[in-house]
Amino acid sequence: MKKYVCDVCGYVYDPALGDPDSGIAPGTSFDDIPDDWECPDCGVTKEDFSPLED
Repeated sequence: MKKYVCDVCGYVYDPALGDPDSGIAPGTSFDDIPDDWECPDCGVTKEDFSPLED
């Protein structure tokens, strides 16, 4: 699964890790995260994330 990076602060969402502190289980793809999820580091929404190039 593809990783996504926050355009504002550089946080990388890794689907293998998820975001357990926000209730996102490991193995959850970025597309399956609820639209109201926020970056755990800076608080922006999914709209401010871009696919991380390998």
